[in-house]
Amino acid sequence: MSTTPTGPLGRLGVWVTDHAKLVTIVWLLAIVGLGAFAPQVEQKLSGAGWQANGSPSVQARELAREHFGGNASSAIQVVVRADEGPVTEGDGKEVLASVTRILEEEPRIADVIAPMPGATLSQDGSTGIVLAGAGADTNEMVRVATDLKGELQGLSTDTVEVNPTGSSLLWSDFNEANLDAMLKSELMSWPVTLAILVLAFGALVAAGLPLLLTLAGLVASAGSLVLINELVPVSIWAMNFAMMFALALGIDYALFLVVRYRAARAARHASSAVEERAERQRAIAQTMDTAGKAVLLSGLTVLISLSAVMIVPSPSFRSMAGGIMLSVVFVLAATLTLLPLVLFRLDDRINKLALPWARSGEHRSARFAAWGERLWKRPLVWGLASVVILLALAAPVLGLKTAMPSIKVLPEDASARIGYDQVQLAFGEGAPGTLQVVVDADEADTTRQTLGADSGIAAVMAPMPAADDSGLVLVQAVPTVDPSDPELAETVERLRADLPGSALLGGAPVENLDLKTQLDESTPVVVAVVLVLGFLLLLVALQAPLISLLGTLASLLSTAAAFGVARLIFQEGHGSSLLGFESQGFLDAWAPVFFFAMIFAIAMDYTVFLLASAKEHFERSGDPKDAMVGSLAHSGRVIFAAGAVMVAVFFTFALSGPIPPKEMGVVLGVAVLLDAFLVRLVLLPVLLRLTGKAAWYCPAWLRRLLPTITFAHD
Repeated sequence: MSTTPTGPLGRLGVWVTDHAKLVTIVWLLAIVGLGAFAPQVEQKLSGAGWQANGSPSVQARELAREHFGGNASSAIQVVVRADEGPVTEGDGKEVLASVTRILEEEPRIADVIAPMPGATLSQDGSTGIVLAGAGADTNEMVRVATDLKGELQGLSTDTVEVNPTGSSLLWSDFNEANLDAMLKSELMSWPVTLAILVLAFGALVAAGLPLLLTLAGLVASAGSLVLINELVPVSIWAMNFAMMFALALGIDYALFLVVRYRAARAARHASSAVEERAERQRAIAQTMDTAGKAVLLSGLTVLISLSAVMIVPSPSFRSMAGGIMLSVVFVLAATLTLLPLVLFRLDDRINKLALPWARSGEHRSARFAAWGERLWKRPLVWGLASVVILLALAAPVLGLKTAMPSIKVLPEDASARIGYDQVQLAFGEGAPGTLQVVVDADEADTTRQTLGADSGIAAVMAPMPAADDSGLVLVQAVPTVDPSDPELAETVERLRADLPGSALLGGAPVENLDLKTQLDESTPVVVAVVLVLGFLLLLVALQAPLISLLGTLASLLSTAAAFGVARLIFQEGHGSSLLGFESQGFLDAWAPVFFFAMIFAIAMDYTVFLLASAKEHFERSGDPKDAMVGSLAHSGRVIFAAGAVMVAVFFTFALSGPIPPKEMGVVLGVAVLLDAFLVRLVLLPVLLRLTGKAAWYCPAWLRRLLPTITFAHD
């Protein structure tokens, strides 16, 4: 026996229960089929792509790789240092020969250049650099670095030390440290998450459903990323972020549906097996037409917010955003198809292993209803208090500085960092960030003179003519300052103004500067697009312009406050010893644009849950108080539990690993903490109270343009 649900999602829920075998088989095939590729995700996905496509520095790198034996920014530098005597004699000579042999046997490496006096051999002769030219793209060179660094370091003896370094090694070492941190964080977050879910659901079986759902989505998305990587390079960061985001959102969505289904099943009147099945299907239909609709709109909001990151023309950003979006699609699909089937099949068994005080059928929370009544009576006091706290935390954001990650993001025992320090000690402060200029041969002398005359350049190497007939020359120069020093940006700006017209200035630090410039230019555009798209989606969902606008703008307060806290911690160094990192004196440049999109997506997730519930109550009663208090009573507990889970997940990332995952954990954790508990459970209900019926007013002309969407279910 079937039912007649009122909406398309309700019909989907009933269809799923009527075609249980088909849905089960499809999901098993997806999980097993895509899951077979999932174990390859660490090996297959790339680690580079942090570049500004089309920039002069990227053009210079590609020309250097093509015409100068791979002597580009992605080349591998193997630092060989002897404790006693010249490195070119005795044990050092044998080690250099072994290093050269290993590099020459690797087909992905182009020319191998031995240490050269005046360039890559230190004045005292103790330190030499073997240059392994890049014979593949940047992504593949990171894999080369990963494959060779252990063998190269293994050549070290009691008197000779071998440490590969360079940008490819930096990303290899960072990816390794980052992956270890992610795995540790996941191991820490799952038990904490399960404990919070048990408290939220009051039953172990119900608490396990969100985790199983998320795991299914993660396995499918990991396998998909491996397959996509065969067509388009995908950053390993895509999987890292996808793991974290899918866990947080999957739990959110499952919470909302499970709570609603349990409430729908609380009032039952069936007297036969046929009636029992019909009632279960009606409960699924009601759950999908209300909570399912909110989940779908929330998922669309997340996807739209993250899609704005695609505006940034950088491969790493686009693949990270794409990876998260893919995981959200799988989690959303599992929530709207697999979860209803599991709920239908388990029914009362989801309450197995319940806590003594649990009341599984309670959908309305008396505590959150009382909280709503308190906010209704004194809206200005609570509203002003929340705004003052948010503005106080946001104030430091005015002095926020950003830059591309420095060598400090690596652990002190990482090969790339040790080699970096040895290069600085032997060749000068700016030696790890050597600049490269690719120029026409007839302008080589002018280029060398311009470089030599600049106050920011410590040394200029002899021009290197191309091995082919391209007519190009490569001129390399050592800056006077460390690659992460702000003064280098001024030097690069001067040189680009003074160098001949055919000159393309590049090198790893210049690529970082070009990417930062691109991020600075893209951030306002991404923020504007995210805000506009978020508002439009809320407008379509709620049919209420005023509260849609207020809900969108409220997200900016928690976002600004999160970045204000980030400045105090990561730029100023407050709490650095507690979190176990060395402050770089700035926030990584990619954080504002990428984290803003992620924070906004999460914030709108909660906004949709709260306002969808408020709209449902207002559609039924037409009473603003019922809408405000009822939304808190019915969704407040879910938002509170989901926020607690997200905070736990994000803060575990702040406890381990290099600086970027810590930044991610702190910024997202603080943002969710403030947004879920201060904005969505205080400020937004207060705005509903102050605006009253005007919050839900929609002009007739606008209503005619919008599709009809309702949340009330009879």
